[in-house]
Amino acid sequence: MIKRWFSPPSTGYFLFGPRGTGKTTWLKESYPEALWIDLLQPESLRNYSAYPERLGELVHAHPEKKVVILDEVQRVPELLSVVHSLIEEKRKIQFILTGSSSRKLKREGVDLLAGRALLKEMYPFVAGELKEQFNLQKALTIGHLPLVVDAEDPDATLRTYVALYLKEEVQAEGLVRNLGDFSRFLEIISFSHGAQLNASNIARECCVSRKTVENYIQIAQDLLLAFTLPVFTRRAKRALAAHPKFYFFDPGVFRSLRPFGPVDHPLEIEGAALEGLVAEHLRAWVGNQKKNYELSFWRTRSGLEVDFILYGSDQFWAIEVKNSTHLSPSDFHGLFAFKQDFPEAKPLLLYRGKERLLQKEILCIPCEEFLSKLSFEAPIWKHV
Repeated sequence: MIKRWFSPPSTGYFLFGPRGTGKTTWLKESYPEALWIDLLQPESLRNYSAYPERLGELVHAHPEKKVVILDEVQRVPELLSVVHSLIEEKRKIQFILTGSSSRKLKREGVDLLAGRALLKEMYPFVAGELKEQFNLQKALTIGHLPLVVDAEDPDATLRTYVALYLKEEVQAEGLVRNLGDFSRFLEIISFSHGAQLNASNIARECCVSRKTVENYIQIAQDLLLAFTLPVFTRRAKRALAAHPKFYFFDPGVFRSLRPFGPVDHPLEIEGAALEGLVAEHLRAWVGNQKKNYELSFWRTRSGLEVDFILYGSDQFWAIEVKNSTHLSPSDFHGLFAFKQDFPEAKPLLLYRGKERLLQKEILCIPCEEFLSKLSFEAPIWKHV
């Protein structure tokens, strides 16, 4: 069992995360005595869909149970009203509700218990959790999804994983009219992994309307398959880009969707995967902090760019990622420009080399070293 760094609240909480990130495994390990309702089981799904009040009857029949877990609660969002009423009874019961999609909860207009439960997320493995099992090249190929890392055939598992999402999350919930169009969209948008979104271009490639593509992008985010980063616009001194950057939540999922042929350069795909892996780690670090931090990127209309801006009350980092073992002067242009506009920021360049370097006051660290030392319990500067 690989120990996760997730720190649970002492009160009730939602635990969201894509399928296969280990939510159920971690909960069963952490709460062995909990009262468990598994809505992936057809019988449970039928019973609670027809009669949500059954949950109240079950809880009242087990007064000794102080933790109640509803697995995949988005399948029966009406249960949240029952949970709300049970919380109002002040029985000192901790409710934990898991989900691999927030789409249906939003669609049904559910208010996520009116703030009575915290929102937490389970991410794929980070390098520090895997410790000596972490291998950068392997991570760039199959990703860090626990379901895949533990599989005998990771490539086949990734293909099945995406197909399962399409069938059970998209088709079963009736989120799109044409599953083929959505499958094509996922393939086309894989070319935008680590790049700015251009909905018009994607719509043209998919042969659908721009509005349809915008809806598809929102569905991918609601299903937790993807996320976007906004442009850092604080105290802007230059004309900045307007569109967000897009990432699939895991490099392995990205690689399984990205078509590869004779005209595709392997280093280009690997570079996008590396940037996505760093994004995944930084996003997990932000999501597990008690203080609020913002993760964004910076790009001017003239083309100067910094991959990640980490901003908070005590953290301000400009982080550039390069999939190369040797650095050239052009690799620093974005960081130099950002440092000129924001002298308070600490610039950092991650690359595929083996040595730490200090070039023109910019610290350059091997990417594998940075990811391996990243810990949720310490600020970023502790790792550099």
